[in-house]
Amino acid sequence: MKAVVCERYGHADVLQLRDVEKPVPPDERALVKIQASSVNPADFHSMHGGIARLMGNGFTKPKSSKFGSDFAGVVESVGSKVTRLKPGDEVFGIMPGAFAEYGCCREDRVGLKPSNVSFEEAAAVPIAGITALQGLRDAGQIHAGQRVLVNGASGGVGTFALQIARSYGTEVTAVCSSAKVDQARSIGAEHVVDYTEEDFTKNGVEYDLIFDVAFTRWPSAYRHSLAPGGRCVLVGTPDLRRLPVALALSPLASRGGKKVGFMGIAKVTGPDMALLAGLLEAGKVKPVVERVYSLGEATEAVGYVEKGHAKGKVVVAID
Repeated sequence: MKAVVCERYGHADVLQLRDVEKPVPPDERALVKIQASSVNPADFHSMHGGIARLMGNGFTKPKSSKFGSDFAGVVESVGSKVTRLKPGDEVFGIMPGAFAEYGCCREDRVGLKPSNVSFEEAAAVPIAGITALQGLRDAGQIHAGQRVLVNGASGGVGTFALQIARSYGTEVTAVCSSAKVDQARSIGAEHVVDYTEEDFTKNGVEYDLIFDVAFTRWPSAYRHSLAPGGRCVLVGTPDLRRLPVALALSPLASRGGKKVGFMGIAKVTGPDMALLAGLLEAGKVKPVVERVYSLGEATEAVGYVEKGHAKGKVVVAID
């Protein structure tokens, strides 16, 4: 079978399309014929080697050459300990090595794909959708009636955060560039701030919850835009060199009943995948897929996301 592998650290040009052996699922996993995968920042951060080295995935080169995580596909067979999935099920979730024709997944890290959602759309959901959901619900303690601002509302996590926040019955403001204002409005933003013309931390408007994907300000700046008792959830930073300083400063920004801090690492779970599947089926969340590449174009797909200007998600169609 064909699979994209990453055998050394670097940028997108280190990825190679190779012939590899078709996997055999262990007892606790299901074999899936993958129809589509999608690109996440975590993929190219791992490819660069920074996070991978810190997590013990090899200092000079990756211990595992498998690449990609998000997938959507059809279950082909199941191991003897798999009870929830059966051959023929259409599923979406995460697995190691999702940029391939086949892969093995754990049943507690997938959801059943709704029939009204394409494989390409479903593959765009798992990591970005779970990050948005858990950041808003668990770290942000979102609830109906709040005023919510999403900074970085046009990217993968941001487009899901905007729509999930709306599904909770909140009033959502999106922050994005001029080119993405119409997209933000089309997926439910009631207000849009064009960051090229206006600084949302200096316009005097207060929010009950700020969900920040872009990380364009230091933690102290967000406090001024929070209403009394408000929360700011920092999802991460594209520039990992800023992370240690930001982690140190965020507790200092939490004063006067206002809280500023990073969310924990998102964890893909069966119940949350089922929740996202329900939102997809009900039409409350619509994946924003900007571009679809073929498996042979994986290098171009990852390179495009690596530049940081994707509108929504970039998908790789396997079949």
